[in-house]
Amino acid sequence: MSKESKAEDIEDVLSQKESTEETSSDNTENRMEEQDERSEEEKLREELGKEKDKFLRLFAEFENYKRRTSKERMDLFKTAGQEVIVSLLPVLDDFDRALNELAKSEDKEMFKGVELIRVKFRETLKSKGLEELEVEQGDTFDAEVHDAITQIPAPNKNLKGKIIDVVEKGFKLGDRIIRHPKVVVGN
Repeated sequence: MSKESKAEDIEDVLSQKESTEETSSDNTENRMEEQDERSEEEKLREELGKEKDKFLRLFAEFENYKRRTSKERMDLFKTAGQEVIVSLLPVLDDFDRALNELAKSEDKEMFKGVELIRVKFRETLKSKGLEELEVEQGDTFDAEVHDAITQIPAPNKNLKGKIIDVVEKGFKLGDRIIRHPKVVVGN
């Protein structure tokens, strides 16, 4: 082989090597671009997931806020009427005392008139949610419900720790006691 043919062979090998390197570098660049595209796509998916999570949390928080404010509004409506009803309870007590005194008098028509007014007044308050707490002599004393004014010696052993007399009636509005019944307890 001549020097010229060896030189040509070397040039051919070098050019093939260069073309292989160029192809190889093109493939590497293509792979890097694909990885960049994939990683960018993954980044976007991750970012989308974070935004969805953030949105769901915000939505849940807003729903909780709406529920809480709705409940507070309902409680406010209940308690707004409570003040008025509590201030009317002494009037109801006065009606009961007036009827007790009128029952002793001879004027039955006046008794009936006052009783009609008392019944109407009581029914109006009942329609607003007022209920009388039923407490009678002999009931067991419950410190959660009753307000003991005093203790006296029980007239008999059966009334020890029980209610002997009801001094003032108790009332509840809905589920809440707004005035505890005042009672005398036997000891």
